[in-house]
Amino acid sequence: MPDFQDILSRTLDDGRVSRGERKALRALVADLPADEVAAIRRIANDLARDRAPDKGSRDLIGWLEDVGRALDRPVEPVPMCEILLSPGDDCRERIRALLDASSRSVDVCVYTITDDRISRKIADAHARGVAVRVISDDEKAHDLGSDLTRFRTLGIPVRFDDAPYQMHHKFAVFDGRTAVTGSYNWTRTAAEQNQENLVVSDDPRLVRTLADEFERLWKRFC
Repeated sequence: MPDFQDILSRTLDDGRVSRGERKALRALVADLPADEVAAIRRIANDLARDRAPDKGSRDLIGWLEDVGRALDRPVEPVPMCEILLSPGDDCRERIRALLDASSRSVDVCVYTITDDRISRKIADAHARGVAVRVISDDEKAHDLGSDLTRFRTLGIPVRFDDAPYQMHHKFAVFDGRTAVTGSYNWTRTAAEQNQENLVVSDDPRLVRTLADEFERLWKRFC
């Protein structure tokens, strides 16, 4: 453990914390727990109080502010996370809103899509130039009410799994920044009758994991 009393005392001698000293101090405390950083702040306060008779208050305040900036850690943004439930309109309307807000890309990987209220928003996104891609299960492509064939007639790239097992994902990634996932299929039954869940998040780890999975399946289901 570095002798922070000695380190801070040396910076206090000239009444300022230089850029290099700030950088070095940040590096020293980068991995310390919060309680130890708080203890270093108390050391700085004690040093300033002890030097008060010999130094001007303005110099000491400036020095304390410099030390504080060196010890401050950037606040990480808290990822957005929503959990929506059905039956009801919430899941469907959140998906529709995300489709409306998309400006660059929409990657949909959903077991079955039969809810025209969502499908119209997918078609609208494609029509305004958003790069839309859809992956779904081959056995669901010909279900009554399936919109997958219509997507293809509109020029939306659609790929189906080629395995005897089900492509059972229900997720989508919007503009590479926001993802939805959960049990919720994009069907009227899911919205109006089933007990389902939909998670919406912009957590980069979640978004990247789902985006990578989409790319993996897109390449596999040529």
